[in-house]
Amino acid sequence: MQNFEMLLLIASSAYIGFFRPINKNLNKLYVIGLLVFVLAIHLVFNGPRWQMIPAYILWIVAFITALIPSERKPSTILRVLKIGGLLILLALSIALPSALPVFDLPQSTGPYTVGTMDIHLELDREEVITADQADTRSLMIKAWYPSNETAGEMDPYVDPAGRQGFAQKYGLAPSMLNYLDKVETNVYRNIQMANETFPVLIFSHGYNSKANGYYALLTELASQGYVIFAINHTYESTGSTFPDGTLKYFDYEYASQIESGTWETMEPVVEAFESRLSFEERHPIVRKGLTTYFVRDMVERWADDIVDVVNELDAWNRAGFFEGKLDLSRVGAFGHSRGGGPAGEALLNDSRIKAAANIDGVQWGQVVDTVFQKPFLFLSADWPEEHEDLNQHAYVNRSTSVFYEGIVLRSGHSNFMDIPFMIPVRALSQAGDIDPDLAMEITRRVVTSFFDKHLKNKAIDLDALSLEYEMLHISIFKTATG
Repeated sequence: MQNFEMLLLIASSAYIGFFRPINKNLNKLYVIGLLVFVLAIHLVFNGPRWQMIPAYILWIVAFITALIPSERKPSTILRVLKIGGLLILLALSIALPSALPVFDLPQSTGPYTVGTMDIHLELDREEVITADQADTRSLMIKAWYPSNETAGEMDPYVDPAGRQGFAQKYGLAPSMLNYLDKVETNVYRNIQMANETFPVLIFSHGYNSKANGYYALLTELASQGYVIFAINHTYESTGSTFPDGTLKYFDYEYASQIESGTWETMEPVVEAFESRLSFEERHPIVRKGLTTYFVRDMVERWADDIVDVVNELDAWNRAGFFEGKLDLSRVGAFGHSRGGGPAGEALLNDSRIKAAANIDGVQWGQVVDTVFQKPFLFLSADWPEEHEDLNQHAYVNRSTSVFYEGIVLRSGHSNFMDIPFMIPVRALSQAGDIDPDLAMEITRRVVTSFFDKHLKNKAIDLDALSLEYEMLHISIFKTATG
């Protein structure tokens, strides 16, 4: 809860609980004036939000009690009902603002401030998700870049399509997310880029998620001197807002269509793990699942999106906002969850990408049958022992360069996103029991250190991070198959 929200709640509940002794010592005009003052400063400095409705009801009860004091003691039954109702209101007044808070994002630690801008990329390849065969692929990209300017129009937390898609995903009214307007991103729209040349990173979000859900991670990387082009995979992100005002949401019908009847491919894989076959006995079964399950097509489609963005870098570097600011000899790719696999796929497919990282995603597709020739990082949540570890098979050959395998201990899948800050209730956020700030700090350090070492050629020992953070374990493999 914000400070003045807490003050409003304390003032209202304290007066309701102790109104008789308070009325004996204070004139009711003072009490009314104090209640009005507390509400006013809350509305001025915090602004209203729907999560505070139970607290506003408590305030109304307190105000009426001060305005029309009663000297008669209610009957025992009525008193119990009143106390029960007020306790329920008090519980809701604490729970709602705490479960959906106006949260603070972790501050970036790099020497640059961060700017953002939206890029609309129209491609000439077919859009396979829509029924219209004439439809071509069209992407919205959110660029994050280093700047030396310290002020400007602050970037709002999540665009309209993202909010409405998120609300649709969880069965909420879009207006219930309006409180996100109060979140300070400390990222500024369309400010001037620093007059230097920077390495480039392409980012791929999780399934039915979007780039706006990764402010804590992407802002940090940009502040450390990277230009990041974060792709919103149209129809497979929560939503994209296009320049003409068109909003394109996650296509649930298409998702159901491509998944329908495919689980039989994975049933033998699950059975192989449950029956505790040896790695060697299990590997051909898992390999078949990794290369034939429907997600492989999605990984390849998203990897094509990454490569399409890389194809544009030269033109963007020749003219326009990024003219002369992109170091095209230092390009990397990374992604989270379902978006982590395409980063690895793109590393295999495109020689211009020099390093890649998969953050807690399964590496579906061709990797199991080949080997990375360039540096690769796989950073994982701390999954339980019974979790089917498909990546131990997908990455069996690792890399002829260097392969990093990291685990953030006691973390969950959402700890690599902003979700634990946005919804600080573990049962809802699916985060681990690690402190969310610590989990994000570790993630930012590992990912930044990896790209600093392999794109900026800094002398960094990633293994030393395991000594710095008790909640981090990193293994380093410097030859293929480890």
